[in-house]
Amino acid sequence: MARIVVEGLGKRFGERVAVEGLSFEVAEGEVFGLLGPNGAGKTTTVRMLTGLLAPSTGRAVVCGQALPLVDEGSALRSQVGLLTEQPGLYDRLSAKENLLFFARLYEVDEVKAWALAQRYLTRFELAGREDEPVGGFSKGMRQKLAIVRALLHSPQVVFLDEPTSGLDPLSARTVRDAIAELAAEGRTLVLCSHNLPEVERLCTRVAVIKNRLRAVSSLKDLKKEGLALDVLVEGEALTFAPALRALPFGPSVQGEGPRLKVSFADEAHAPDVIAALVAAGARVHSATRVARPLEEAYLELVREEAADGGGRP
Repeated sequence: MARIVVEGLGKRFGERVAVEGLSFEVAEGEVFGLLGPNGAGKTTTVRMLTGLLAPSTGRAVVCGQALPLVDEGSALRSQVGLLTEQPGLYDRLSAKENLLFFARLYEVDEVKAWALAQRYLTRFELAGREDEPVGGFSKGMRQKLAIVRALLHSPQVVFLDEPTSGLDPLSARTVRDAIAELAAEGRTLVLCSHNLPEVERLCTRVAVIKNRLRAVSSLKDLKKEGLALDVLVEGEALTFAPALRALPFGPSVQGEGPRLKVSFADEAHAPDVIAALVAAGARVHSATRVARPLEEAYLELVREEAADGGGRP
């Protein structure tokens, strides 16, 4: 069952096209990645899907609510949670006062909302700090409090913009675990992130946008479109990177110590990679086909977009 349906969605600000022609669906219980470079239209898209911006073209349905909205949007707000790039908390209020203020905005029972909030505060190691002014919180603490705020009303769809930004590794893992559990409960999560390893851990499918849609795909299928070789050589692997980059099909080369990861589009070029290494004097101990990194697939799509001139000024 689709919790989000997007059909031809677009937004203009005067003559400037922020985003256009977006079409995709997000299922119940799915963690869906929304990827793109800065200025690609991700934030504009999320604002439209949460009812904060009216689309210029197209339509969408989120939790059964049709966009653009024809009312004040309270029915949509009650089912949608939003973590913005900037936490947007009130510094002079305590953590508890911030959360109860937003509980009133969500029009939910404050007692139940606070009970749920306390569970997350404990999990995110903020228990005991509820009565302190938020202005004295660190960046990581503010980020975790903003996540609690987004979950306060038990939304069915949650939009998360860089959810682990500013968090230490342990806190980031706690947040990722919470995201996975929310999906297991049947909630739908849309993750906007530049942290591609995190996207690989959490998401089943992604949409890559740069003002318009470049791809909607499962991670497995997206990374299949191409080939990567994990090559073990004798000595420092990056010594041989120039010989590989000089090949006419322009492989991507990454290396550390004796290992090289070489990515390219056509499987027929694999023997050329090995031949180039040998010709450059490398002693090749092994070469193993591996999944192409998400970073490579993502950058390829963005570069194709630039080459096609698909973005708008």
